[in-house]
Amino acid sequence: MGDMGFSWSHLFLALFLGLALDGAVKCNGRITSSFTRKVEKSVDMPLDSDAFRVPPGYNAPQQVHITQGDHVGKAVIVSWVTKDEPGSNQVLYWTENSKHKSKAEGKVVTYKFYNYTSGYIHHCTIRNLKFNTKYYYEVGIGHTTRTFWFMTPPEVGPDVPYTFGLIGDLGQTFDSNRTLTHYEMNPANGRTVLFVGDLSYADDYPFHDNVRWDTWGRFTERSAAYQPWIWTAGNHEIDFAPEIGETVPFKPYTHRYHVPFRASNSTAPFWYSIKRASAYIIVLSSYSAYVTSTYPSFPGKYTPQYQWLAEELAKVNRSETPWLIVLMHSPWYNSNNYHYMEGETMRVMFEPWFVHYKVDVVFAGHVHAYERSERVSNIGYNIVNGLCDPVNDQSAPVYITIGDGGNIEGLANNMTEPQPKYSAFREASFGHGIFGIKNRSHAYFGWHRNEDRYAVEADSQWFFNRYWNPIDDSTKAHK
Repeated sequence: MGDMGFSWSHLFLALFLGLALDGAVKCNGRITSSFTRKVEKSVDMPLDSDAFRVPPGYNAPQQVHITQGDHVGKAVIVSWVTKDEPGSNQVLYWTENSKHKSKAEGKVVTYKFYNYTSGYIHHCTIRNLKFNTKYYYEVGIGHTTRTFWFMTPPEVGPDVPYTFGLIGDLGQTFDSNRTLTHYEMNPANGRTVLFVGDLSYADDYPFHDNVRWDTWGRFTERSAAYQPWIWTAGNHEIDFAPEIGETVPFKPYTHRYHVPFRASNSTAPFWYSIKRASAYIIVLSSYSAYVTSTYPSFPGKYTPQYQWLAEELAKVNRSETPWLIVLMHSPWYNSNNYHYMEGETMRVMFEPWFVHYKVDVVFAGHVHAYERSERVSNIGYNIVNGLCDPVNDQSAPVYITIGDGGNIEGLANNMTEPQPKYSAFREASFGHGIFGIKNRSHAYFGWHRNEDRYAVEADSQWFFNRYWNPIDDSTKAHK
């Protein structure tokens, strides 16, 4: 055996390393999950899939979805498509125990994209709703009406509990279907989806095949018609294709998905804010201009998003809405080689504000994996001082990347090594998140991978509010 180089010390070392690496790779509290998902390409569901079924009846409303329609949660935007003719643009709605039906009038739009002509896209805002009330609503006309329902949120207040779902980069593959099913079956019972961008992935098809916008709308209707999805624009919504004559960015997205941007004094639908229960939610656009000029010849010059955010953060009243949540598409803290540092310029511009105003959590997508950071910042750096490493900062947000919805481009499974200190947990799997606000001081986040049972959390963290309860909630502090 001596000739084979065998020694008991080598055996003990191998056993020790095997035990140490069982379950997860850990380093000073950092975890790179060792869960191995079967490596296989994500496959889009075929056009004749039941998930894309066209509702029966002539000109039946389809692709029904809702989102918040004002700043505080007393309005809902109802959107749907009719394929054959405009039909009715009215929405009938009534409370659960009422026989009286109210009526709201909407508008109809269409668009063309290369060789595709859309159906008739309806948007109708229902206003002056009661808080915390179940409403039924009906769209369509004649024999092809369809009825859905939704719950309005509780009135805005500091200790109002509320549960959000987190989904990003969904697409329309079999994995996408599993993600949505897991979210729907999760016993945590998310009441509103915070969607961090990249919806249909129609631009991955030849000529940006807009039929795939229609199939995605029918696929997500089973959830989005019953609870608001709060929309963030991602890179797959840009649809800029000059090679086929399409030079208006975001054309399909802006025609199909309306948001209440004017309610927060935004000038464009790509950045806006809403209040919901005890949360103040700010949506930013990674693909709209966000810089300002510090050049001496042009002092104080700014872009609309930059100016809006500067004013918006100053408005947030943490005594009314303690939880300050930001949604964006491109992550600022990402230890995956996919899209590495793509969010860096926006981080440089806005991170000092996030620290100053004590943002609680930032949710992003873009990277097709899951990652949760510690509370860190990198605002001390300038080009000459060399202070380029993120540092622990209890005034900073936790950054969560949740672009793991299951789209056709597959998983981002090429992590940087070694795992950086700011990264608390990371894994290349598909899944969704749940952010449950308990009161003004505590919230709980859980990440659910598709391979597990519905209630199983692959990662989780208790959040302590940065304004009301700013104690250390890092992974190491609560091991």
